[in-house]
Amino acid sequence: MRKWMTVITAVTLTASLAACSSKTDTEQTKASTKPEATTAPASATAAPAAKAPVEITFWGDWGGEGEKQFVMMADAFNKSQDKIKVKYVLQEDMITKFLTAASSGGSPDVMFWDRWRTSLYASKNVLHPIDDYMKRDNIKRTDYYDEALKELSAGDKLYGLPLTVDARALFYNKKLFAEKGLQPPKTWEELETAAKALTIWEGDKLVRSGMSMNDNGLFNMWLQQAGGSMMSGDMKKTNFNNEQGKQVLDFWDKLINKDKVYKVGFEKGLGEGTDAFVTGKVAMTYTGPWMLSTYKKYGKDLDFGVVPPPTGPSGGKGSVMGGFGLVIPAGSKHKDEAWEFEKWWLANKDNALLWAKTSMNLPGFKPALQDPFFKDDPNWKPFMDTLEFAKIRPQHPGYSVMEVDGLMPNLDLFVQGKQDAATTLKKGQEQGDKLLDQNAAGK
Repeated sequence: MRKWMTVITAVTLTASLAACSSKTDTEQTKASTKPEATTAPASATAAPAAKAPVEITFWGDWGGEGEKQFVMMADAFNKSQDKIKVKYVLQEDMITKFLTAASSGGSPDVMFWDRWRTSLYASKNVLHPIDDYMKRDNIKRTDYYDEALKELSAGDKLYGLPLTVDARALFYNKKLFAEKGLQPPKTWEELETAAKALTIWEGDKLVRSGMSMNDNGLFNMWLQQAGGSMMSGDMKKTNFNNEQGKQVLDFWDKLINKDKVYKVGFEKGLGEGTDAFVTGKVAMTYTGPWMLSTYKKYGKDLDFGVVPPPTGPSGGKGSVMGGFGLVIPAGSKHKDEAWEFEKWWLANKDNALLWAKTSMNLPGFKPALQDPFFKDDPNWKPFMDTLEFAKIRPQHPGYSVMEVDGLMPNLDLFVQGKQDAATTLKKGQEQGDKLLDQNAAGK
């Protein structure tokens, strides 16, 4: 027995004391009869290598600060889990490259998407619907603006979630209003009164405009305020060559040519890079929430306020809702992983807020708008109020072509005094209806 104990002592001194001290005599005996068990390489018992994350690509056409913000969100998602890795890829001429990739392979997995494009491209079968994902993960449609979801839909299918929402509201110069004892306008009549009082001419030279009238693309918004709509209920024809359309152009004519609160080309004449509102050359202007951060930078040099768009002659409210979303291309090889990224970003309050506070955009996820950052800021509230009645552009594949190539050239002639209201609306209708028909889905 002593000899056996001596052997054990010797082994103990030449091996790992911790490894042997807990074994019984029986265990020691078994170990001595199976030396291969103690000399096997470590790799034989090592845990399996961790599975590499699935890599997905995220395409967008925002560079500069926008690119940094997208990379930030991709990095935050990548750090939140270890199964998926997102890489943002900046793409110039993104839509052309996307359509090429859709037919030849190489589609991205997630895309930054201007929502109005959905009705045009969904019919080309290049987008993947997310309805099943929404149902599976119990994502509530009520957490988003109906109009924003409608703009991301075609037929009875939803193709993405809203990233941002926006609408035009009226910015006004508080200092100039106070000097004249004016209150921000709530109606067209009050808008006209304020614009006339705030306009300054020196002979034939316009020194200060009471109201910027440089964006004819806002006709849709003004038409809503007049109680009208851009297209018929069946979405087949234009619907502005009527009394509501005439009310808009008559009011524009009154502001520009009778009240002379604006002169065509006035803002361009101030020089490239000059913001007429910042410099006090324009007392009121329609723009969106994307300008808040810019105007806030000027501090005391620009004391401004924001109010919802004034109502039309019959009390009609109107503004156009725009914004972006995230979609999953039909050609994505990793649709499930793409959805996880989209859901993480756009169906989670904290992540939606991270994006919104960094980019200074209104988030498409409504619960995030209840954060004090938005709810308690008097400059954000008018936009949130406006979004409650703002409408998206009509969902017709040819709408943008109709507006840009059919209506806008005629509106330009009108504000330049080269065409009367009746002719403008008639030609806009004729050319617009033709373009709608030519660009209808399936043609």
